[in-house]
Amino acid sequence: MPTLPPERAPHSVQKPHERRKAAEAFGSDAERYDRARPRYPQALVERIVAACPGPEVLDVGTGTGIVARQFAAAGSRVLGVDADARMAALARHHGIDVEVASFEAWDPAGRTFDAVVSGQAWHWVDPLAGAGKAARVLRPRGPLALFWNAGQPSPEVAGAFGAVYRRLMPGSLAARHGAAPAVDGYAALCAQAADAMRKVDAFTDPVQWRHDWERTCTREEWLDQLPTQGAFTGLPQDELEEVLAGVGAAIDAVGGSFTMHYTTMAVIATRTGAS
Repeated sequence: MPTLPPERAPHSVQKPHERRKAAEAFGSDAERYDRARPRYPQALVERIVAACPGPEVLDVGTGTGIVARQFAAAGSRVLGVDADARMAALARHHGIDVEVASFEAWDPAGRTFDAVVSGQAWHWVDPLAGAGKAARVLRPRGPLALFWNAGQPSPEVAGAFGAVYRRLMPGSLAARHGAAPAVDGYAALCAQAADAMRKVDAFTDPVQWRHDWERTCTREEWLDQLPTQGAFTGLPQDELEEVLAGVGAAIDAVGGSFTMHYTTMAVIATRTGAS
């Protein structure tokens, strides 16, 4: 599931995990989401796997199974939990075992795991309730690993995109695109998650990992991904098409492709207790 950093969210008294309608909007085009969304650095996956006391991994907010498939390819046995049955159906099509429920309401039925992971989804979970539940289902020395991809194009490209959003979507989340580095919003999410882990008092002190990488996006690839982002999932089709045309023209103006600079930010804490 994609993220919506708190400082970039629409003005509302609701926190992200309280906005269930928004959280479950991405399943309207699950195949596009699965096809277009960026994956996570293999080095991050391997680093988490190396920290696990065993192979059993619970993937919270598994969506279409992007994270789950990366962990399965690294040798883990993964169970996914997701609130959206449409996303879960596609994950199952890819061979991932998924149970449909919000993490807070999900029944582990006595099962425990060697790791709990969540990619681009933990902000849809109540941070304190989620950390507490993760502590209950984790085996000793098992990590709770939460991570997000923060993408940032060059200032030139970000400015061109922002001009399109301000013209066609004034006052929207997208219109504020580029007002602050994307990494700042994700750093805030990591800090919030770490604070909740500390409050639960069942984990070692959380640490943060950072992986920087780049991806070249063609016009076609970016216009495929854009509708999967939270700022655009609720747009009427005619308005979305107008936005895509404007963004496409901006990409054409820089040669038909651009480099997206990603920082994958992770916060990890280990379950304490006797082995």
